[in-house]
Amino acid sequence: MDVFGHVNNARFLTLYEEARVALMFEAAAKAGVPTLTDGVVIRRHEIDYLRPVGYRDPVRIELWLTDVRTAELIVAYRLYAGKELASQARTWCVPVNPATGRPRRLSRAEREFFAQWRA
Repeated sequence: MDVFGHVNNARFLTLYEEARVALMFEAAAKAGVPTLTDGVVIRRHEIDYLRPVGYRDPVRIELWLTDVRTAELIVAYRLYAGKELASQARTWCVPVNPATGRPRRLSRAEREFFAQWRA
């Protein structure tokens, strides 16, 4: 919480991260695609803050993929406080090879999994 009683702007990033991790690690693993847990790094975040969110406001996050490239994907989000849009964001994610720490191409199974989340 910030000094004005609002959710701190850095916390928005954490909420977006929790939603993204649920997709990439939990939902992907349940769909038989566990390889994303080997490593995904964030190349870029972009966040627009549209209204303050109070400490007790219920929040909901919608997410989808705007682009799935050979070795990168872009996750888009909307964060609602109650029924009002409070923030929107995008994150550029790059899968990495855990042995080398270098970027790697998305596998066919990963691309097929992400296809259902494209908008």
